[in-house]
Amino acid sequence: AFEMPDAELDALVAYAQTLKMPHDYLGRGGNAPKPRYGSLRLTDGTALEGLILNQSGFDASIRTPDGKIHLLRGEDGSYTPAKIEPHVDWASYHGSYTGNRYSTMDQIEKANVAKLEAAWFYPIQDVRMVEGTPVVIEGVMYVTGPNQVFALDAATGREIWRWSEPRTAGAFGDASIGINRGVAVRGDRVFTVTDHAHLVALDRATGDKLWDAEMGDYREHYGATAAPLVVGDLVIAGISGGDLGLRGFLDAYHVDTGERAWRFWTIPAPGEPGSETWGDEDVMAKGCGATWLTGSYDPGLVLLYWPTGNRCPDLAGDRRPGDNLFTNSVVALNPATGEKQWHFQFTPHDTHDWDAQEPLVLVDAEWRGRPRKLLVQANRNGFLYVIDRVTGEFLLGEAFAKQTWAKGFTPEGRPIVLPGSEPTEEGVVTCPAIRGATNWFSTAYNPDTKLFYLLVHESCNEYKKADRPWERGKGWLAGTFKLSPDHENRKYIRALDIQTGKTVWEYAQTGKVQT
Repeated sequence: AFEMPDAELDALVAYAQTLKMPHDYLGRGGNAPKPRYGSLRLTDGTALEGLILNQSGFDASIRTPDGKIHLLRGEDGSYTPAKIEPHVDWASYHGSYTGNRYSTMDQIEKANVAKLEAAWFYPIQDVRMVEGTPVVIEGVMYVTGPNQVFALDAATGREIWRWSEPRTAGAFGDASIGINRGVAVRGDRVFTVTDHAHLVALDRATGDKLWDAEMGDYREHYGATAAPLVVGDLVIAGISGGDLGLRGFLDAYHVDTGERAWRFWTIPAPGEPGSETWGDEDVMAKGCGATWLTGSYDPGLVLLYWPTGNRCPDLAGDRRPGDNLFTNSVVALNPATGEKQWHFQFTPHDTHDWDAQEPLVLVDAEWRGRPRKLLVQANRNGFLYVIDRVTGEFLLGEAFAKQTWAKGFTPEGRPIVLPGSEPTEEGVVTCPAIRGATNWFSTAYNPDTKLFYLLVHESCNEYKKADRPWERGKGWLAGTFKLSPDHENRKYIRALDIQTGKTVWEYAQTGKVQT
């Protein structure tokens, strides 16, 4: 037991009461204080006047008439502006346009990492899993749930505002179970996607909806899960639903108006370049190629890079005998027009559901004795790829996990497929498993160590194909898969040398692959 002065105890109780959830259907009752207009006295004798969003003896936030949100810390009945040190933002899903998730901050190191502990928690209700990356700008953290955005004080977890809309009855796929991977921010706007494939712009200071653009009709299986990416005055957003038999695309919208600027179809129309790689136009029309992970951008080259998903049907390739462009690829686009500049297909004629929906990391480095602008991806198919991001030229393909489907590559980067690795009606064991040697999980590149870090899943599946037609509202896998008991089923953190693709070190982990 310990004693606490009455004034401190009163302040603690008041603080705890303000942490109640604001809505009955999201929490367990209770009502947080509603915003009110007023003034807060600062320790320097001045005052801030505006809309007080929340207040306790320990902290407060207030939105002044100029639209700025001030984060404050309590001290003896008055407040002082929160100190944000070091002042480094995490301004987008990947942290930067390069996708490398590298931070220059050095507070956490070997000597203190074991001492990390939880400082606060914020419950997100009505969600099966949280797969988003928080965006943090000027001390405000933006996190998402299904059709939800929350603005929080990053130091305390205090809610500043929230936006939410009802879940969509009749939605399909990953979006329908509540997956949402985050927001994009530009100026006074926050952008997010919804389970029924809408792109929404919110006021960064209030959370009020400014515009709402329908990207696709959810009744045609379109959803959205990826955090958008802002490039100039356009916000880029992709769609999910890539196992349901839809035609994939990537969209760009004007940040001010929500008007669509362009659309890039990942599945060509009949007669367009790439359509000759499908064979069956009816299958091509439902060929999938979703765009459900955030891409990267090179402002120097003015090129937008985006990964594309698997083709449909996933496991049965008989009715789509060609390479099935532009699925399982990276496409380099002009961000102003959406015009394709080049593409590279990682897994032509994929029959194992190995989307290319893994981060695209942009690295400037020496390559074979001369400086090159590189694009690096650890693909779901088990290979690490290094590509010239100016031209799309293949430079390296090296396995980072057990794989039994390819014996190497042609000089152009086309995999040399091993006989007997594609699904049959009787079943074939192939590595990696359908979830991939890796997946959408965030990777990182450290320019100091020159190593590439990723989560690896060592496992194999028995794949079976089946002759199944497309049905509305159902996944078009056209086959089955199950874990092979004769192979390892474990995950690792691995560090790879991008010059060789070889593993430098690894650390075995426990638990399910997505934990």
